[in-house]
This record gives sequence, structure tokens and C-alpha cells, in this order.
Amino acid sequence: MNVKLSNFFSFDWVNGSQNNSIFSRFYFVIFLNLGTVIIFNLIQQQANGLTPLKNQSGVSTKSTDLSEPQSQIKPKSIITKKALNELYIKPNEKIHLVIKLSDRRVYVYQDDKLKTSYPIAIGREGWETPTGTHKIIQKIPNPSWKHPFTGEIIPPGPENPLGERWIGFWTDGTNYIGFHGTPNEETVGQAASHGCVRMLNQDVLALFEKVGIGTTVVVEP
Repeated sequence: MNVKLSNFFSFDWVNGSQNNSIFSRFYFVIFLNLGTVIIFNLIQQQANGLTPLKNQSGVSTKSTDLSEPQSQIKPKSIITKKALNELYIKPNEKIHLVIKLSDRRVYVYQDDKLKTSYPIAIGREGWETPTGTHKIIQKIPNPSWKHPFTGEIIPPGPENPLGERWIGFWTDGTNYIGFHGTPNEETVGQAASHGCVRMLNQDVLALFEKVGIGTTVVVEP
């Protein structure tokens, strides 16, 4: 029994030594692989610090790339804002008007650049629209009208000869001359008024928003 136990323990000790050797080699391989992975990751991080990555969408994440538009399509908001700036003029912002009686048109200038023009009716013979340089002195929405001969007052409405807007630019202290709308739009383009400048109703509404008190109005033959 002693011999058998001795042999048995002796056999187990030998096998244990062999097992320890195998485990040592196994752990060595694991540590070696871990070390390789760690070194590889360090190298990868250093490389990534110098090279811009592409995200899953394929768009560069490099700061210099992100600071510049990566698409040729302009945002709709920018296009819309630019278009609005061209269409609308802030009141009295370097605006002046030129009425050319021979053309039967009023021209709107901003910074000495022509922005738009509108057809007009001008004073008939004996009631000519006064030429010269004037300033806008009145802006009245939905004006009433006083008949120059009878004194009758016509309230705002579809029958009012002044239409929906009045923009006065001349007076002799008693009488006034200015831009206004008209219920008789067929007269626009003719010499048909008592000196005032008749406009299509939609046009005088637009002009009313473009000018301010003090805007220069030049009337040329």
C-alpha cells in the first residue's frame, strides 16, 4: 500500500508539473496576444489622430472639411432671403422716385439703381403734373376725398377716386398732388387727372410700402 500510494503521489506530482508547464505556456500565449492587441490599438489611435476618418454617412469629420459646405446645394432659407431682399425695399432707405411724364411711368431707384417701375396716369392739359424736385409729405391709407369744386366728401371705399392709398408730394398750401389708386384703372397710361399721379391699385399698395416721408420725387417732362 505504501508503495502504491507513493507511486500514486509520485505519478500525480509528475503529471502536475506537466500540467503547470502547459498552463504556463497557455497564459504566456494569452498575454502575448493581449500585448499585441494593446500595441496595435495604440498605433491605430496615433494614426487616427493624423488622418481624418469618414463616418458611416461618408462625410469627412475633419474640422477643416466641416467648416466648409460639402454640398453644392444652397440652403433654401438663404435663397429665399436673397430673393426677398431683391423684391422688397425698406421704407426711405436711399430710395428716390423719378416720374417721366412722357413715359407715363414712375421709376423706383435704390442706391441709384433702378429697382422697378409702374405705369401711371398724369395731369391732363390745363392740369399738368408739376415738374421739379419734391418730397413726400403725406402717406394716408384708405383716404377720404374732397371734391375740389363741390366740396363733397367721398369716404373710403370702392367708389373713392383715390383708391386705397394716398402719397402726397406737392402742395400750394391749399391743393395737394400725389400718387393714388383709382377705381378707373383703364385711365392709367393716359393724361387724365387733375394733376395727380394715378396708379393701378396693386401698384400704389406696393409703392406705399417702399417709400417714406421725405423720399425724393423728381418729376421730369
